[in-house]
Amino acid sequence: MESMRVTPAGGDRFAIALRGHEIMVDQPADVGGTDIGPTPTELFVAGLVSCVAVYAGRFLARHGVCAEGLRVDADWEMGEGSPARVGCVTIRITAPPALPASRLPALLAVSRACTVHNSLARSPAVHIDLATTRIYPSSGTMSMAPAGHSAAHSPQPLQ
Repeated sequence: MESMRVTPAGGDRFAIALRGHEIMVDQPADVGGTDIGPTPTELFVAGLVSCVAVYAGRFLARHGVCAEGLRVDADWEMGEGSPARVGCVTIRITAPPALPASRLPALLAVSRACTVHNSLARSPAVHIDLATTRIYPSSGTMSMAPAGHSAAHSPQPLQ
């Protein structure tokens, strides 16, 4: 199983560490953040759109077509009501001029088969639980927390 760790970086900023990379998420300044990185929701949508772009790019490479001019754009909006969530994502693939029109349906089919899109279409099981051990940084001590407590949702939805 793959893994990552997210730790506080001050205010609404959080550092995501995975495979030797670090990505910073934050909130916009107008809602209390410092806007030094995308919001988690923007990163979620970016993951989907960039996955579509990678699959499109690999399709072009497999077929010896220059990717210059390939572009993947997206618009999204939040869903209405509760719970807070992305309600709609619209993705537009601009094929490069070098791709013959007869190959456009195949480009679209391959792009729609990206891993993130597949994961949204067939929702993965998501388990959110509390760790059973807590470390107190000021003293370096550890204590056991009750096991089996699940965090259902954040008290206030953020972007």
